[in-house]
Amino acid sequence: MSRITVLGAGAWGTALALALDRHGGHQIALWSYSEDEARKIREAGENLLFLPGFKLPAEIAVTADAAAVEEAEIAVSVIPSGFLRQTIKRLRPHLHARQMVLSATKGVENGTHLRMTQVISQVLKEAGLALPVGALSGPSFALEVAQGQPTAVTVAFSSVADAARVQQDFSSESLRLYTSTDVIGVELGGALKNVIAIAAGVAAGVGLGYNSAAALMTRGIAEITRLAVACGGRRETLAGLSGVGDLVLTCTGSLSRNRTVGEALGHGRKLPEILEGLGGKVAEGVLTTRAALGLARERGIEMPIAEQMEQILDRGKDPREAIRELMLRPGKGEL
Repeated sequence: MSRITVLGAGAWGTALALALDRHGGHQIALWSYSEDEARKIREAGENLLFLPGFKLPAEIAVTADAAAVEEAEIAVSVIPSGFLRQTIKRLRPHLHARQMVLSATKGVENGTHLRMTQVISQVLKEAGLALPVGALSGPSFALEVAQGQPTAVTVAFSSVADAARVQQDFSSESLRLYTSTDVIGVELGGALKNVIAIAAGVAAGVGLGYNSAAALMTRGIAEITRLAVACGGRRETLAGLSGVGDLVLTCTGSLSRNRTVGEALGHGRKLPEILEGLGGKVAEGVLTTRAALGLARERGIEMPIAEQMEQILDRGKDPREAIRELMLRPGKGEL
């Protein structure tokens, strides 16, 4: 049995808590940033705002008390990328050397261009704390994980033993984990696919068909792989669950928030209105587009799809013009 605290009571955090409960034998806490939010979930017995329709077992403690963080052996961070640094700083006094941290957030920090595990490690290092920090990523819609539908993801730590421990503690009949030591590749695959998912949504929104979707996904994984390898990731990782697997899901699935944002942009709606309509849910690809391009420019990596998405998101570029420019780029070899 392990004591596991999930940091972040959104849809994905709630779904992970339910999946861990199905494993059995664990002491699980779902930590919310606010007592009011935690109270509402406790009173309703479910997360009505982010994941309605799924009753939380009484064994899952829903709390805003930092003591739940202190008591955890494994802290699972599902904090949105834009709030991660400040939240870990808030919780840092309650983290200690006998713990490990698992990041399940798919994003890149805006401004610093750091991956989520890097943000966590940096904040902890400032307090002289060095914990094992790994990443969980792969094709995993929160709704389907909550439903108990079979899902396979990747867990990556620099230590094989740490990855194996999480694999053992998290795997169940409905959730299968594969281990990796390529934290960079796993994280960047999960984060960057959201940018391509926005592009796939844009293409659908302007009425393009399957040919276009296939081209975007294929060239999208090429962009992701170029950047991940330049940052120290392994090419083969991007051919796995946290690369191609997650990309296909997010580019084609109707449950994808990022694809939904792109589709609305393709229909001519404005970004602020679209984001407001998400009702507090986060489409990580919006921030990640800017951060990914900043990282790519630092590494001298070309990312034409991401560049066009930045033009659409930040400058209101006509999606049809963006697609036209992608098609009219100078001819190149495929590899």
